[in-house]
Amino acid sequence: MTRKTPLHFIDSSSRTRAELARTGFDLGHHAEVYADVSDLTVHPPREGIIIARDDAEAGGIAIILDRLSRLGIWLPLIAVDEAPRPGRIVDAIKGGALDYLALPLDAEKFGRCLTRIESEAEIFGEARKRMIEARTRISNLSRREREVLEWLAEGSSNKVIARQLEISPRTVEIHRANMMTKLGARHAAEAVRLKLEAQMDARPQVGMG
Repeated sequence: MTRKTPLHFIDSSSRTRAELARTGFDLGHHAEVYADVSDLTVHPPREGIIIARDDAEAGGIAIILDRLSRLGIWLPLIAVDEAPRPGRIVDAIKGGALDYLALPLDAEKFGRCLTRIESEAEIFGEARKRMIEARTRISNLSRREREVLEWLAEGSSNKVIARQLEISPRTVEIHRANMMTKLGARHAAEAVRLKLEAQMDARPQVGMG
């Protein structure tokens, strides 16, 4: 029998943790439970799937994924909550969650979700790692350098960028060169790829001169 992926449940409620673990066990998985992300990071897991409560007051799923990424942990994560709101679902998926399920878990739906993620866990992990690394590089850019990157990703030339940002083409060239250096990009296509990997959906805005 093939060994199933370990499950790591994060929820502040001991009752909910027990229910989640029982669902995992019933599906044939080994389950670990944690009261919060700090509890999990004491002995960070190196394999498995994380199922975490989307607690808005604690910063939501993005905080959990950020803390895990700082520890070099790229495990796939499923967000859960009772009656999840569309806005919370969007935020969690943008933050890096692979799915969002309602509590109490529907065992059949949960099982299908786990099967899908198990088969592609390595791919998901690598994609998330690239996303975090790309976001880290982009975070080092100045506002103007980021604007140049946004317009560059739209396929704009230096002249078009200069016109949109109301600066000279020469100034665009300087910002573009600085941006490329900070990103460690050898050419424009590589810079655009980093932006896409970062999964930032900001749209170019006309800047002030």
